[in-house]
Amino acid sequence: MKTAPYGAWKSPITSDLIVAQSIALGDVRIDGGQVYWLEGRPQEQGRNVIVRADGAEVTPKPFNARTRVHEYGGGAWLVADGSIVFSHVADGRLYRQAVAAGAPVPLTPAPPDHERNWRFADGVIDRRRGRWIGVREDHTGEGEAVNAIVAVDLAGPEDAGRLLAGGHDFVASPRLSPDGRHLMWLAWDHPNMPWNGTTLYLAELDTDGLPSAPRAIAGGARESIFQPEWRDDGKVLFVSDRSGWWNLHGYDLASGATAPLLEMEAEFGQPQWVFGMSTYALAGSDRLVCSYTEQGLGRLAVLELATGRRAPLDLPFTEFAAVRAEGDRVAFLAGAPDRPTSVVTLDLATGVHRVLKTSTDILARADLRIADHLTRVEPVAFPSGGGRTAHGLFYPPHNPDYAAPPGEKPPLLVKCHGGPTSSASSTLSLRNQFWTSRGIAVLDVNYGGSTGFGRAYRERLHGNWGVVDVEDCINGAKHLAAQGRVDGARAVISGGSAGGYTVLAALVFHDFFQGGASHYGVSDIAALARDTHKFESRYLDWLIGPYPQAEELYRQRSPLHHAERLSKPVIFFQGEEDRIVPPNQTEAMVEALRRKGNPVGYLLFAGEQHGFRQAGNIQRSLDAELYFFAIQVFRTGLTF
Repeated sequence: MKTAPYGAWKSPITSDLIVAQSIALGDVRIDGGQVYWLEGRPQEQGRNVIVRADGAEVTPKPFNARTRVHEYGGGAWLVADGSIVFSHVADGRLYRQAVAAGAPVPLTPAPPDHERNWRFADGVIDRRRGRWIGVREDHTGEGEAVNAIVAVDLAGPEDAGRLLAGGHDFVASPRLSPDGRHLMWLAWDHPNMPWNGTTLYLAELDTDGLPSAPRAIAGGARESIFQPEWRDDGKVLFVSDRSGWWNLHGYDLASGATAPLLEMEAEFGQPQWVFGMSTYALAGSDRLVCSYTEQGLGRLAVLELATGRRAPLDLPFTEFAAVRAEGDRVAFLAGAPDRPTSVVTLDLATGVHRVLKTSTDILARADLRIADHLTRVEPVAFPSGGGRTAHGLFYPPHNPDYAAPPGEKPPLLVKCHGGPTSSASSTLSLRNQFWTSRGIAVLDVNYGGSTGFGRAYRERLHGNWGVVDVEDCINGAKHLAAQGRVDGARAVISGGSAGGYTVLAALVFHDFFQGGASHYGVSDIAALARDTHKFESRYLDWLIGPYPQAEELYRQRSPLHHAERLSKPVIFFQGEEDRIVPPNQTEAMVEALRRKGNPVGYLLFAGEQHGFRQAGNIQRSLDAELYFFAIQVFRTGLTF
């Protein structure tokens, strides 16, 4: 074993290895016992491919099964009765394709131009009437896009869809009853986000498939409804946070009564940043397979609907998503601190699970000894401002080939997740291990406003964005430094999107961190309020206050307007086609720092939007961030 300073250790977990061996896995589906999933491939410029469990690639090149509804997308495809219906992101059109053979056939018209288009997501198949029912976001007119539930004929001719439900700023989760007689869906209006307040509507369909006047059966401006589903007997299931926690509920059409199915201080719902999310699935007429988060970690359980009996399943995973079921066969995405995101199947009859696909294969490389270099992950709780307790995941440095000099403490990288209504993932992150295997500790903070800890914890950020999140990040680092686990004088902070704003606010308004990295982060929150896309255009009303009425508060909390206070090195990463945080925000901040003569880095990536999907760009940003901190803050030399 060699002795070398923390941060100067050499590691086999390199950026090119992470990129070369990694894919993004998402949106698992089951059709006729066959399992399908979506693969995002950085090596193919981020193309999203529908894959079958036998290894067949269903989506032919150059088709890219992705949608930009709400800009974040999700729910871009479905499979039913041996056919795929998917959105191709290049033109926004819906296509239908037989799984067994055949080329994709367009169902919707070509758009007038690249920007003035129709976008589709979150669909279901109406077998009785031969149509796709889902969300359409219409960008063909002037002004704000129009969101609605529409029906698209599966037999053609090409049409942009027949309106079924609208009248709200946003809609999601259309679900057709098993007998085809009722349709339900979620809707919400500005300034709410779906985790603040949504309403579940129900309508009867006439002989032409058109809905009657809808009636609200759950939710409202102060209640978040998540993932409505139908039981085989026509009763309704959904997740509601009316108790302060996202718990499972049932609704009886005949009596109009709603009752909780299971009451726990645990979260069975998730923030709906994307469409098509699923935390539970019917596995027979009276049985649910459900995932939930408790104290920041995930579990999977079977719930007997008749008795309310919950039976947690003994599985080696701590995070679950995209839960689907057909009888005893269950499929889902799962991961754990020592396991990458994987497509997993589970046989409820035998209890046997099987991993079909992992997001990375490098752990199997015996020659690299990657598994030996993985650090353990520790959930931590720490005191923060106002007597609050905040949470995070701590990754201490580890490398079997190195030891630090006696008495030295490791530098610390504090990570801020995006959203800000999101959470730190407990699934193996090779990007975190990229740092820890080089002798740099990582703290991934679940600051106030994060999900997984109940509605009250989420609402800590109400009106306090740039305050509570920043305090929690700083106090988490101070807590570890006080325990002697890290070197507080060599602490840096990094985050993307909303996390990038937290980075900049921490560096501008406080003097603790010695440097930062902003990945497509917000520097002028008033500009974000004026320029961002429809989905988030009023989110800041809740996070800060209504704009322009609270314009002075926006100015007070915008790092750009106080750039003169910044004296620490910062590196910026930006997508050229980002509509959520446009490049002009980042460039204004970079220019302000350059005028002052501060150390600053700026990488603008062509062809990238909000978040990077291309392998070369992901690799370059990883290496550049390490290089920047090594030179400007850690002073340990380069460790590629």
